[in-house]
Parts: sequence; structure tokens; C-alpha cells
Amino acid sequence: MLDDALLFASATRLLGLLRAREISAAELVNLHLAHIDRVNPRLNAIVTLTAERARAEAAAADRRLQSGDGRPLEGLPVTIKDAFATAGVRSTDGCKLFESFVPATDAIPVERWKRAGAIMLGKTNVPELSYDFDCENPVFGRSSNPWDLARTPGGSSGGEAAAIASGCSPLGLGSDLAGSIRMPSHFCGTAGLKPTTQAVARTGHLPLGIPPLPLALMATVGPMARYVEDLALAFNLLRGPHPSDPDILPSVAAEPERVDVRRLRCAFYTGGGPTPVASPIAETVRHAARALADAGLEVEERVPPGLADAHRVFINLLTADGGSGFRALAGDRFGDFRPALRRFLEEDTRELPTSAFLLAGMERDLIRSQIAELMTEFPVILGPVLPIPAFRHDHDGHDIEGVHVTHLDPLWGTDWVNLTGLPAVAVPAGATPEGLPIDVQIVGRPFAEGEILAVAAVIERALGGYRRPPLVA
Repeated sequence: MLDDALLFASATRLLGLLRAREISAAELVNLHLAHIDRVNPRLNAIVTLTAERARAEAAAADRRLQSGDGRPLEGLPVTIKDAFATAGVRSTDGCKLFESFVPATDAIPVERWKRAGAIMLGKTNVPELSYDFDCENPVFGRSSNPWDLARTPGGSSGGEAAAIASGCSPLGLGSDLAGSIRMPSHFCGTAGLKPTTQAVARTGHLPLGIPPLPLALMATVGPMARYVEDLALAFNLLRGPHPSDPDILPSVAAEPERVDVRRLRCAFYTGGGPTPVASPIAETVRHAARALADAGLEVEERVPPGLADAHRVFINLLTADGGSGFRALAGDRFGDFRPALRRFLEEDTRELPTSAFLLAGMERDLIRSQIAELMTEFPVILGPVLPIPAFRHDHDGHDIEGVHVTHLDPLWGTDWVNLTGLPAVAVPAGATPEGLPIDVQIVGRPFAEGEILAVAAVIERALGGYRRPPLVA
């Protein structure tokens, strides 16, 4: 019988044990399925379980491992965000419009992991249409945070982060338009990589597959895990062009072990956006900056240029169609959207005039060029993921250092990275006085995933990295 401690091991270690035949894929899958049965009813993180399929795939994986034909992820259990199409398995994106949708083919990122030998345990919960940063929808209801069940695990990859943090899965597939990998990682105390925008094919992501402009300039797909070492392995199996997604470019493999971090210069910031930053989060960023300096990096406090304007430009581009795309998708089923999404669409019916849309694009390019110039001097930028920790369900805005801010305002911490298309990694680095996890964000130059993962590994080693949440401690 396997030790339950394996539920909290790294994916890299589990793969080593599988290849050495010290554990079997069948044992590992069953261990996780039993843990899901115990833990998931309190979290509602995994909303579609594929237990029998996973057991059958594990048996096949064991035969390949026994014959020496194992692939890079052979026998590793994973979970997949319900925003991705999965062949023969219901894929809803948390929306009543897709409640019974069973795709015939996998999304390209799912297909790539499956071809590498990964075994899908199930699909994880999202906000409706992945368009919020709580984790609740009218199909499966609400997911909760394993650090505090009264709080959200974040969005839109919230179910994925909750599943990974609680030991239900060692590795998961997320997507990120405004922080949807990094925010849940921060809220749940796990690690997540948002790759360079043009690094990973997005075909098969619901509801539209490849997003339309301008979202295609900002949306990407990436891995989520408990440990930084797993992100490079998982990313390298996702990256690369595909004929179905013409925006994706060839990229180099992430090899953080080959990076000499002492040759890097790092700028860090603890503010500069349109809202305050909670003091425990700002202090955690400073701790991380000191850890990098102790490791030999040259570190200097510097607010990225354009940070104060980036959130406004991002929101202008995100909402440029005035919600007409969602209304067209719903047709006569607009009432099937949950009240929160309906209110958002009803309030935001102002389409951006063409001249204003073009101006927003020009502002985006100006911010990109200003930050690119900064990164010729400082190729790594360290800062907060969000200015707040995980918030409570049914929140009404956020109070930060005595200032009340609206629902979307804290997204400035992450959405400037999407606006510029840069890669970023969230890594656990501390906790609030109440014990809630705090991640920090490391941003790098385009296609420099290896550099930021190397820097994240330094912070992970220095500040402790992943901790088990109370639910499973």
C-alpha cells in the first residue's frame, strides 16, 4: 500500500518512481482517486471524475513502463481545467450552454500531455465561461479554497489550484487571460507558469478555441503544480506551433538548470498600480527580493513603466465589444447565465469606438516597448501576484489598507503581464498573519521561461515553497 505522503510529492519525483518501477501507475491512480473521494466533497474542485478511464489507462501505462517504452509523463495522474475540450468527456466551461457538450477531440494542449503519457483523473471547476476570478458557475456550483473553505480558490483556474494544493493531483492544465493561472496559484499556495503568449497552442479552449483579437494577444495556456521543478517539464511538452493556431511561434525549451542566476539583474516593485498592496504581500515581495540578492542576483527596486495605466488599457481591450460576443453566444439563452455574468454584460454594453480601440492598441504597444527597454537592463521583474490574498465568497469589492476598491481593480497585478505578452511564474513565498498563502510573481523576457523558472526555484528554496493547507495537514 502506497504512503499517503506521495500525494504531496512532486510530479518529477513520481515519474522517477514510476520509471524505476518502485510504484505502479495503477497504484498511483488509485491512491489519488481514494484521496479525491475523501477531500473533494468539501472543495468541489474536481467536477467531472474519469475514474474508470484513468484506471484503464494506468494499466496500459504499466505495460509500457514494464517493457521500457514509457513516455515523458507515462503513468502520471493529472487534472484538466474544464475550459478545455476533452475527447469523450463532458466539457462545459462552467456554462449551461455547454452543459451536455461532449467533444470528439481533445484540445491541443490536452492532446500533447496525453501523447506524453499523462492520465487524466478528471476536469476541474471554473467560473462561468472562465470569465471571473471567483470559482462558481450554474452547472457545478462553487469551489472552495483548501486554506479556508469560506474563501475562493480564485479564477479562472480555481478548481485546478484547489485540487493541486489539496493533493488531489500533482499537475494540472490551466489557462490565463488576466491572471487565471497565477491568481489561483497565489490564493492556494501553489506554483503556476503563464508562458509567453505565443508559446502554446490554444486550439480547443472553450468557448471559441483560438480567441479573437485582441484577446489572442493576451491569452495563453500553461501548467500548474506544487513545485517549480514540475513546471519546466510540463511546459516543454506543451510548447510549440500547431497548424490550427497560426499565432504560435517556435520557442526554446525551458532549461532552468542551465541558467546562472548570478548573471541576472532583477527589478522589484511593491506598488505602483491603481490600488494599494496589502502590507503582508508587499513585505513578502521584499523578502523574496532579499532572497534573490543573497543568491547573488543584482536586485534594485524599480516600478515597471506604464504599470499605472496598463490595467485601464487591458480592460478597454478586454471589453471592446461591449459584451456582444457573449450575448451572441447565448442567443435566446441569455437568462441561463448566472446573475453575476448577466449584470456584468448588462452594465458593460458600450462598444469601444474604432478610434478608441486603435488608441488602446497603440497604448498597449507603448507600454510593451517601455517595459522591453527596462528589461534590457533588468531581464527579471519581481512583484506581487495580486495586491490581496484569497477573498471570501460573495464578496462586494475589496478593502486594501483602508481603501475600498471594486471587484476587478486588483487584477492590475497580473493583467499587465498579459497585456505585454510576457512569461510569468507564481511561486509560494509567504503567508498573511491569518495563515493564507502568498505567492510572488516573476516576469521575464519573451520566451525566457527558463530564466524565470530558475529565479522562482531560488525563491522556493529560500522561503519554503509549497505547504500543505489545513484541509489536508
